[in-house]
Amino acid sequence: MKKFLSVEINTGRIYGLDILRALAILFVVVGHGKYLLPSQMHQAHKIFVFDGVSIFFVLSGFLIGGILIKLLDANQPTKQLIAEFWIRRWFRTLPNYFLILFLLLGFSFLNGDKSTIYNSKSYFIFSQNLFYQHPKFFLEAWSLSVEEWFYLITPLSIFLLTYFFKIKARRAILFVAIAILILVLFFRFLRFSHVEVNSVRELGKLFARQVITRLDSLMYGVISAYIQFYYKTAWLKYKTVLLFLGILIFTLTKTLFLFNFISDYGFYNCVLSFSVISIATAFLLPYLSDLKSGNGILYKGITVISLISYSMYLLNLSVVQLNIINKIPWKTMIDDKCLIIFFKYSAYWIFTILGAILIYKYFEIPTTRLRDNNKIQKFISRILRFK
Repeated sequence: MKKFLSVEINTGRIYGLDILRALAILFVVVGHGKYLLPSQMHQAHKIFVFDGVSIFFVLSGFLIGGILIKLLDANQPTKQLIAEFWIRRWFRTLPNYFLILFLLLGFSFLNGDKSTIYNSKSYFIFSQNLFYQHPKFFLEAWSLSVEEWFYLITPLSIFLLTYFFKIKARRAILFVAIAILILVLFFRFLRFSHVEVNSVRELGKLFARQVITRLDSLMYGVISAYIQFYYKTAWLKYKTVLLFLGILIFTLTKTLFLFNFISDYGFYNCVLSFSVISIATAFLLPYLSDLKSGNGILYKGITVISLISYSMYLLNLSVVQLNIINKIPWKTMIDDKCLIIFFKYSAYWIFTILGAILIYKYFEIPTTRLRDNNKIQKFISRILRFK
C-alpha cells in the first residue's frame, strides 16, 4: 500500500518554489474547507488564509514565462516554435482538467441534471468566464481559464509583434507583459467606476473570477522571470530584503483586512488587491528561486504537496466536497453534531490528498510523458505540417 501511494521526488526540483506552491494549494484547500465548518468559525478561519490562487498565478507566470523567455532568446519566434510551446503546455494541463470535467459531468448525469451537461460546452474552450460570471458548475475551473488564455495570448502577442513590427523578442516579451498588466488594471478600475458592488459575491462575480480581470497577476510572474534571466545579479542581490518586504506586505494587508480597515468589497479589494498580492508574491521569488534543496520529513512533505497541487486544486471543492462529502448521509450514521463536523472535515482532507496522489501518479505523470513520445511527436508534426 505504501508503495502504491508513494510519490517519487525529482532531485532537480527547486525547493523554494515548491514551498510557495505548497502554501498556495494549502491556502486554497483550507479556504474551501470553511464551508464544512460552523459559521462562527469562519472569522477565525480568515486569519490563516491568503489568496492562494493569486500566488499560483504569479508562480505560473514565473515558471512558464521563464520557459518562454529561454525559448525566444535562443530561437527566432516562428509558428512552429509557438505551436510546440502550446502543445507541451496542453499535455501538462488539459488531461487532468478534462478528466475532472468529465467526472463532474458524470455526477450531473447521475443526478439527472441535464441542463448542466447541455450548458457545459463553454468549458471545453475555456470561455465560461472570459468576460462574464463563472457558472456554479466546476467552480475551480475559473482559474484554469485564466491560465489557458495566458498560455494562448502571451506567446501569440509576442509572435505578432516580432513578425509584423520587427520588434526583438526580448523587448516584445516585456512590452506584452507590461501592456497586459496595465490594461487589466485599468479595466478593473473602469468597471469599478461603472458598477455598484455591495457584497463579496458581487466582488467574485465581477472582479475576482473572470479572465479579463485576472490576467495581470500572471504578468508579474513573467516580469520576474524576465528580470531573473536578463539581470540575474540584480535579481539575487536584494533577495533577502525583498523576501521580508513581500512577507511584510502579506502581513500588513491581512492585518488591515482582519481589523476592517479594508472593506470586503471596496475599491482596494475590487481593483488593487490582486496587484498588491501579486507584487508581494513576486518579491518572494528571488529568495525562493535560489533555495535549491532541503532535507528531512518537512522537505519531503512540502515537495509531495507541491507535486500533487494541481490535482488537489481540481479535486477539493467540486469533486470531494460537493459530490462526495456532502452526499454522504452523515446524520444517519452519527448523532453527535460535533463528530459529524470532525469526520466531514477530516474526510475532506483525506479524500483530497489521496485522490490527488492517485491522479498525479497514475494519470498526470503518464499523460504528461506522452508529449515526449516519438510517435506522438511525429503525428503532431504531420498535422501541423512541420515536417
